[in-house]
Amino acid sequence: MILKKKDKGREETMFSKEGENMTGEGKMNSIIGKGCKVKGTVEVKDGTLRVDGEFEGNINCPDTLVIGKDGKVTAEITVKNAVVGGHVIGNINAKDKIELQSGSRLQGDIKTSRLVIDEGVFFEGACKMSPDQKNESFKSFGAQRAEEEKKETVETGQK
Repeated sequence: MILKKKDKGREETMFSKEGENMTGEGKMNSIIGKGCKVKGTVEVKDGTLRVDGEFEGNINCPDTLVIGKDGKVTAEITVKNAVVGGHVIGNINAKDKIELQSGSRLQGDIKTSRLVIDEGVFFEGACKMSPDQKNESFKSFGAQRAEEEKKETVETGQK
């Protein structure tokens, strides 16, 4: 559902499911449109990023990342909230919430405070949830596993 809010003569568009309050998402100021292919690093200073095209690299967004049904993202993602409707290959670190919508695909590890998974989602990876997510630094699960295996090898003297 697309909600439009009029404020002092200007109109802002917010993307939301019916009945869900998407606080702070009124500032949709960055969009990678359908048919667009982008590689690199995207750093959004303020507002929300929506991806309906293809993106490869790193995404840092202080607010919400919305990946549309046609969006295909291969990236390391650090955001406040993530709403995934398309395909993601890579890790997502969301301070507040990750929402995986019906029909979406996620191959990677996630770390968040809250997680919503609709029916019909493909998710392959590990999930770490913590109410204190806001205060934790993110380290990918692959790096954590490698460190643990290395530590275990040193302690036991086995390979």
